Amino acid sequence: MNRPAFDLQAAAGTIRTWLDEADRVMITAGAGLSAAAGYDYGDEDRFRVLFPALHRAGLRSRYMVGVPLPPALLWGYWAVHIDDIRFSAAPNPLYRRLRALVGDKDHWVMTSNVDGLFARNGFAPNRIFTPQGDYGRYQCATPCTPATWDSRPLVARLLAAPDPATGAVTDPDALPRCPDCGGEAEINVRIGPQFVDAPYLPAGRRLQDWLGTAPADTRLLILEFGAGFNTPGVVRWPGERLTRHFRQARLVRVNPAHPDTPGDLADRALPVPADAHRLLDALTVPHPAPEPGAAL
Repeated sequence: MNRPAFDLQAAAGTIRTWLDEADRVMITAGAGLSAAAGYDYGDEDRFRVLFPALHRAGLRSRYMVGVPLPPALLWGYWAVHIDDIRFSAAPNPLYRRLRALVGDKDHWVMTSNVDGLFARNGFAPNRIFTPQGDYGRYQCATPCTPATWDSRPLVARLLAAPDPATGAVTDPDALPRCPDCGGEAEINVRIGPQFVDAPYLPAGRRLQDWLGTAPADTRLLILEFGAGFNTPGVVRWPGERLTRHFRQARLVRVNPAHPDTPGDLADRALPVPADAHRLLDALTVPHPAPEPGAAL
């Protein structure tokens, strides 16, 4: 059965009302938000530009780089990928518009994304919880220690030693080792039980305190963007549980592919089958002016 036509303008009016009435706002986000912001892991054209050697070898998107690769080739990929998505200095208009939307409301961010785009576009770093990690850090692969290290110098070293024909790192000494034990290292993102979560636990505790000190009748508005079913336990399901916990909470689920909301939340949940750009346009959130010297 076909779904009834969706009225985006009517949804935008409801969201504006809910935002005005909210005591607190919690923004939650999955990969769909960064894809809408220009970092789509399935984008074949961008993959071909950034990784020509891997494209010639038959890979077509970043999602396909889950296949086993030799360390020199894997780290060559990681360096370009992380430099592109994590260390770009240019402001991102979509994330800046989202920051403008919440304005002075008391708010927090929880995201499964590891690209740092919230903190780089006006959101307070001490109010962002990233339980899946951060491309900006690396760790021991064992791990021998709960310590993690800044990945920027590592990425710069790897980018200085590429083989244009293969995309591999040509200098074995540039490949990362654990600074503590000398063993293998990996990016500090959740890919298995060896993930070191120590850098993110303080933010998680602050978020829990923020939620735990809120009265049961707090008008909490959860704005969820681009969170599907790859890791629903990180963003999607916790948002539903919080909406049930606070009796006056409301949930807005912005997702062009998976907008459905639980039936038991009834008129306290609003599914929006659109991407963040379309919704922000409907909400008439202004486009920020480019910062001086920013790439256009």
